[in-house]
Amino acid sequence: MTKLLIATRNRHKIEEIRAILGGQFQFLTLDDFPEAPSVIEDAKTFAGNATKKAVELAKWLGTRQSKSEFVLADDSGLEADALGGMPGVHSARFAADDSARSGNTPDADNNAKLLRLLKNIPAEKRTARFRCVIAFAPVSHVKTENPLPVCYEEELKSLTFDGACEGKIIFAPRGDDGFGYDPLFVPDGFEKTFAELGDEIKNKLSHRAKALEKLKNHFSRLPI
Repeated sequence: MTKLLIATRNRHKIEEIRAILGGQFQFLTLDDFPEAPSVIEDAKTFAGNATKKAVELAKWLGTRQSKSEFVLADDSGLEADALGGMPGVHSARFAADDSARSGNTPDADNNAKLLRLLKNIPAEKRTARFRCVIAFAPVSHVKTENPLPVCYEEELKSLTFDGACEGKIIFAPRGDDGFGYDPLFVPDGFEKTFAELGDEIKNKLSHRAKALEKLKNHFSRLPI
């Protein structure tokens, strides 16, 4: 069974990825590697951040005794049309400018800022989408004498898979499940938010589910 490192400690993401990919992989997470380096996600696109994380961690694993064969990293976020696509790649730290915090900010703070910025936007103009890009990088155990922050040879070997889910942002949060902006997002064709729909439905139509399904289909065709 192929060993796959999911490059996150986010319990919700881990559960979602495991549920969608199923029994095709043996999963590890960053919780299994507490000494793993932190990767600064400073790219301007979801694809850039996901690829950087996957490649750097795959390169690091190549210097270890780990038997992981691939690294899966994702970057995802919410794009609100009325805000010109914000918060976008800054979704997890959207409220950082409003506080002294650095790094990711609490979901409640991010949601509050989003609602504040959309306060005077009518329902018909509150269209938005969740977008996700997943990077899938092989772990190479060949040592290199030229360690770069990002190994571009390995970057060329990585694959990316994208997914999006269209919907709208409501005026107040609803639902106790999910995470991030889920309580504010109603996907097209539904009246409930992601935080109300439950995992079974969400894992069929979410942005991450669509990206993972593309990865799964690609991987199933490989001769391994």
